Amino acid sequence: MWAIGLVFRRGGENPHSRAKEGLEWGTQRMDVRDLRLQWAPMIRTLIVPRVLGKTQEELQPALELFRALGAVLVDERHSNDAHGYQLEVPGGTLELVATSVSPISESAASIPPISDLGVDVSDVDGAWEIVRKRDVKVLREIADAADGSRFFTVEISGMRVTFLTYASKKDAADGLEGNLQAQGKRFAMIVARFNSFITERLLDGALLALRQSGAAKDHITIVRVPGSFEIPSAARQLAESRKYDAIVCIGCLLRGDTLHYDVIANEVTRGIGQSAQETGVPHAFGVLTCDTLEQAIDRAGLKAGNKGYEAGLAAVEMASLRGKVAAHTTSATAGKQ
Repeated sequence: MWAIGLVFRRGGENPHSRAKEGLEWGTQRMDVRDLRLQWAPMIRTLIVPRVLGKTQEELQPALELFRALGAVLVDERHSNDAHGYQLEVPGGTLELVATSVSPISESAASIPPISDLGVDVSDVDGAWEIVRKRDVKVLREIADAADGSRFFTVEISGMRVTFLTYASKKDAADGLEGNLQAQGKRFAMIVARFNSFITERLLDGALLALRQSGAAKDHITIVRVPGSFEIPSAARQLAESRKYDAIVCIGCLLRGDTLHYDVIANEVTRGIGQSAQETGVPHAFGVLTCDTLEQAIDRAGLKAGNKGYEAGLAAVEMASLRGKVAAHTTSATAGKQ
């Protein structure tokens, strides 16, 4: 058995943008600002778990599959009784869990119980004060889990709900991290025509990643160059225009019988990296460097996922991170003055 939990986050539209409008609920009109004040500061994600396994090894096939499809491993938790992985996807977060204890056991204090619904909140102690005043049956009072998270479980309307706040590594480090929200950002995609039967598949994957992340069609510019060797030059010119938040570089190099492959691969890698460092514009590396055609096909949407899709996600995240770093630097500078 494995346990899979799907975590849903609202994406796209800014919930604050419609604050002046209202929602019609029956004959009563409720201002969206009331909803925002009550819920938005507390609920972060909704988790729907299913028990499907007992050991960490049993989770590996599912973990490898979702990573091959483009999910990014962002966190993992392990204890004597349970193992879990969190993978970030454009629409939210996917959780894979394996546990050796009964999913409805109240005796295992090391992990939160596998309930019908999990609610990840920003302040679990605050949520506890709100929930305990309602007509609910408390199944487990607020406590700390072995992985550092804090949780409590109640039953309401026949549904078992666990409220929790994860002990996130990024929260502990107070670090900066980009997200997969591409709304309002502009991207350039440089695609080599050489080995086009591979690069066009990589391009399709990268475009899918951008669209799923919310990028507008007219905010994506596709530039085609003869081969991978020409990618760095085009990337530098586009980056220096300051019109794009990130650039995706897509190409395919296959090893031949001469040193030509090594020379080109080294120059392409060096040129793309140098362009990114000197212009400050993120460059996502979607250039395949494979020994055989079979390896390239596997990495263009077959056995090893689509590396173009991964490059698209990397571009979105780095564009987001760049903005956050700039804002953080400005704020820190202002604080010292």
